[in-house]
This record gives sequence, C-alpha cells and structure tokens, in this order.
Amino acid sequence: MTQETTTVSGGGPRDGATHVVAAPAGRFVVQVGPDVLRAGGIRYARAARFEAPVDEPPAAGTVDATGFSPSCPQHPDPAGLDVFGPDSARPLPPSEDCLRLTVTAPVDAAPGENLPVVVWIHGGSYVSGAGDAISYDPTLLVREQRVVVVAVTYRLGVLGFLGDAEHPANLGLLDMLAALRWVSRNVAAFGGDPGCVTAMGESAGADAIVHLMVADGATGLFRRAIVQSPPLGISRRRAAMAAAMAAEVRTVRDDAPLEDLLAAQHRAARRVLPRFGLRAAMPFGTQYGFAPLPPEEHLASAWSRVAPQVELLAGTNAREAALFVDGALPRPLVPGLGRGLREAAARGLTRTVYGRAVDRFVQRHRRAGGRAARYTYLGGDAHHPLRAAHATELPLLLGDPDGWRGVPVVAGRSDTGLLDTGRTLRAGWAEFARSGRPPTDVPALLRVD
Repeated sequence: MTQETTTVSGGGPRDGATHVVAAPAGRFVVQVGPDVLRAGGIRYARAARFEAPVDEPPAAGTVDATGFSPSCPQHPDPAGLDVFGPDSARPLPPSEDCLRLTVTAPVDAAPGENLPVVVWIHGGSYVSGAGDAISYDPTLLVREQRVVVVAVTYRLGVLGFLGDAEHPANLGLLDMLAALRWVSRNVAAFGGDPGCVTAMGESAGADAIVHLMVADGATGLFRRAIVQSPPLGISRRRAAMAAAMAAEVRTVRDDAPLEDLLAAQHRAARRVLPRFGLRAAMPFGTQYGFAPLPPEEHLASAWSRVAPQVELLAGTNAREAALFVDGALPRPLVPGLGRGLREAAARGLTRTVYGRAVDRFVQRHRRAGGRAARYTYLGGDAHHPLRAAHATELPLLLGDPDGWRGVPVVAGRSDTGLLDTGRTLRAGWAEFARSGRPPTDVPALLRVD
C-alpha cells in the first residue's frame, strides 16, 4: 500500500508519521496511528448547488489526506433530535463543498489483501450529522476486526433532499452513489476488496441504504447491507409533504446566501410539518419517481428484483422511541406523560415507525430469494432509562467512550461496559461484512432471527 514514509508536524490531526498511498484516484498523504491509517477528507465528487454530483477525476499531484471531511451545512433538527451533543473534540467546519470521504484501514494492510469493506452512511433525519463526527470514529472496529471502513459525508436537508419539477431531487442519494463508485475504483489500494463491500447505516443512513438497493446505477456497488433502525414506517406517502416544503423553500432564490437557505429550511419545517403527523419526524428524505429511484408504486417489485443480489442484516432496537418520549431530547415528541404512559407510547411508536415495516421488508427480501437476518437490539442494562432506545447501539459499534462522553445515549454506562459489550457487537457486525454470516443471540443484548 505505502510507498513513502515521512513525518509532518504543526499541530492538529497532522501530527505524527504519514505514508503515501497510490490509488487510481491519485497519490494520497495519509495519517498513520499506532494501529490504523486514515486517509481523510478525500474528494469523491464535486457538485454545484442543486446540481447532481460529478465524479472527481484522478488528481494530478499528491493530495494531502491527513485532515477530516467538512460537514454539510445544516440547521438544527426541527424536532430537537441532535442527540449526539456538540462535537467540540473534532470540529468539522461546514462547507457546501462537502462531498468527501475518509478511509480507515489496518496500518499494515497491503494492496490485494482483499479485506472486507464497510461503507458507513451516517444518520440524522437527513438534516444533521457528518461522516467524520468523532462519535463515529471506526478505529476500534478496524483494529479489532481487520476491516476497511469508509465514512461518507453527503448533502443534507434543502441542499440534498428537496427537489421539485425544476430542481433535482435525491441529490444526497446521488452523492452516496458517487462515493460508492469511488470505493469500487480505489479501495483495493488501501487493502480492501471491492467485491466485498457492505453498506452500513443507522436511522436515515439505513433508510438511504435500502433505497440505494433499488437506485439506478447501484448494481454491484455493494454486496451486503447492514441497516440499523431504518424508519421505514414513515418513509412512504411523503410526496405532499415534500411538495409543501419545496414550495416554502423556493421563495428564496437558488443563489441566495447559504444562511438564507438554511433559514428558509427552518421556516418551512415550522410552517409545514405540523400538518403531516408522524412523517414530519423525518422532514426530508428520498423522493420516489425522481432519479435515481423508481415510482413509489413500483418500489416493492424493485426491492424483490434486487433481493438475490444483496445479503441483508436488518434490525431495530427494542425501545427505539424511548429516546423521543423519555426526556432525553430538548423537546420530547410526546411531552407531559407519566412513566407508564411513556413506556406504552415508546413501544407503540417503535412498532409503528420501525418494527412492523422492517419485519415486512425482511420477509419480502426472503420471499424474493434474498438472504436476510432480522435482529432486535435489547440493550443489555435493564435499569438504563434509555435501554435499547434509538441510536443506543451506536456507541458499541463506532467511536470510543471518550468520543461519546456526555452524550445522552450513554448516560449511566461505564467505559469498561461500553468497551467490553462493544467488542461483542463489533465482532458480529464484522463477521457479517466478511462472510454474510449473521451474528448470534447474545443474552440480554441481541436477539437474531
């Protein structure tokens, strides 16, 4: 993989040794740690505002890949779902030029080693988050399981997921396709196997992956999919909400300052979403009948056609909606309920937004000849108030206790418990990425069908 070793200094992420990795996309100066190397902030495509991405051509010279990918500009989620807290330990300055990815690989991986590849698509209701958020650091997963992880940053909100008759829809989804094409062309240079790619995402990231399965141009770009807590119960029949949101936002010129666009996004959410019930919990999302997706009425048959091509590990957390009703958010979605009513509301919303729809998705995949495992994350600690709530499995898969410190989804959990339990979950997820074998039951933690 490496051809040169050097040392850089000057503070920040560039401290320490670096290597140069030669890939079809160019020569990248990458950061080397004790166990992993990281090639950060690599541009996989370019896109003008409200235009489809164009794949980045090979770089003519050496590219500094010792930093991080910028975040997409974003307005706080209208429902108050910024549950991961401030990312002050790893500032990611926002930029519309955010079509970047970061590769983390074992430090001694060699070209042609054919390690399994995991492409991480972050969640955040399609309005928040970043591929390089410190909470998603894949170092432990890479070090323990000897996999290559690629974290993708893509366009969000009004910039990525709001189209109409005059503006392309699904731009964020097209960004992800461009990133997957980059992985297919280049990951072998980092020791990864382009024929053994698993797309992995949580919440909106998982929702994106199930739609990437039927997107034009996605065939062959990933072999397996790990979809964690996709909100499939609210991903359909959204056309009226999208049209109303677009009508509000388009009162601002396309070339308006970014601040004006984000303010229009916030204003549209405040004015439009109250009319659309549970679907408003995810104000932006994929739009059917616009490239690269089929019309909504053809979705089921499209998913059936591709089922034999993609091995699936799909699941939900036992108490997903506890995050939204148990007071962990600035503005709980169901305020003012007593303990018993909160628990009933959490379980009912979990079934409606997540559970039943995921069950149907897995069953259709199997009927169509695809391999699929259905898991339920049980949460482990029976006394934790957010046991098995939405996103509570993430600290066991990505990041480390320092990166998650102070975040509601780990409140009350010890560092040792997070590390020990996480090792078990990371091993199960990595084995699926490696071989397609699903994880096995773990008492009080994971139930697998």
